[in-house]
Amino acid sequence: MEGSLNKIQVGVKENIVQFSLLVLINFFVGSMVGLERTILPIIGEEQFGLASTSAALSFIVSFGFSKAIVNFFAGGLADRIGRKYVLLLGWGIGLAVPLLVIFAHAWWVIIFANVLLGINQALTWSMTVNMKVDLAKPTQRGLAVGFNEFAGYIGVALMAAVSGYVASSYSLSPEPFFIGIVTVIIGFILSLFSKNTDKHLKVQAKSETQQMTDALSTKEVFNRTTWKNKNLASSSFAGLTTNLKDGMAWGLFPIFFASGGLSVGQIGTVVAVYPAAWGFFQLFTGVLSDRIGRKWLITTGMWLQAVSLWLILMVNSHPLWLLGALLLGIGTAMVYPTIMASISDVAHPDWRATSMGVYRFWRDSGYAFGALLAGLIADMLGVSWSIALVAFMPFLAGLITAFRMDETLKK
Repeated sequence: MEGSLNKIQVGVKENIVQFSLLVLINFFVGSMVGLERTILPIIGEEQFGLASTSAALSFIVSFGFSKAIVNFFAGGLADRIGRKYVLLLGWGIGLAVPLLVIFAHAWWVIIFANVLLGINQALTWSMTVNMKVDLAKPTQRGLAVGFNEFAGYIGVALMAAVSGYVASSYSLSPEPFFIGIVTVIIGFILSLFSKNTDKHLKVQAKSETQQMTDALSTKEVFNRTTWKNKNLASSSFAGLTTNLKDGMAWGLFPIFFASGGLSVGQIGTVVAVYPAAWGFFQLFTGVLSDRIGRKWLITTGMWLQAVSLWLILMVNSHPLWLLGALLLGIGTAMVYPTIMASISDVAHPDWRATSMGVYRFWRDSGYAFGALLAGLIADMLGVSWSIALVAFMPFLAGLITAFRMDETLKK
């Protein structure tokens, strides 16, 4: 075993074929979310007659909580059966999602489909990012996460635009969801060619200089990531509020822009620009965090998200809404890969996957909390008030990282 580990090389360049394959796989992982992003809130209102905003956003709640919970267990499951097999399991579950939406006769079927979508995303996206971090050197973690999130959110953006175009050209369902079936099949086939990264992880653990006396229990890792360790806890809250904002945007943006007079195709464009910028700029922000550090990139990104949401409310034209969506995507891109790189800086390789799972549990529960909070406020005060008030959460997270978090990048 010792001899086989000596042959394993860690680094993006040294594992470029495997790394590139995982980037491509995560493009299709993200496409599964983008498929719903433009049209599902409109389907809720037009085809199922959901008058309540909170009811219409219930599919995001089911997605967020299922993804968050499975994120928590995905790391442990990967340690037992291997990351590749968890990835394949996620794709197998994902096949049911477009089929259920196509044949849905009631809104509860849509909600159940999004429970499965959350499980699919937790298993597949968690594994692609963990496998890339396993392959990368410590000084390449921002780059690794940046490429992973770039591919995923370009997939979200492209499929949001494509599904909006197909829906405007044909109908809201079933035509856009035929693409989802093809997406799952391609993702599963590509994943068959991926390789487990357990040996790379062991090589990293051997060379890790961080002091490690005893193995940590899952409970201890949960406590450290949630509140005990100020750096991990600050990262967890920043991640939660980022996706809280995104849960709101996912559910309310199509409704908000439709009330502003935009067509389904125009809504698809605005809704796509946000994750497109989010995905594209992560190519640069991940690498940038490896050079200038994590703390202030996270802090500035949180504040930019809040300001962008307030800007969207202040303007009233398609071009300016596109600008607001672009800035919102850039702010999110500054934060997303940087937080995960920061988690990797702090957590020892022996419990890094578990800590990442806890972080992703809190981060992706933000989808559910965001949809719940946004829906309730929208029902009481209106959509614009909901967007305005939710924007205060990332602003608060930026204050916390500014005053509580240390710089985690060690050179």
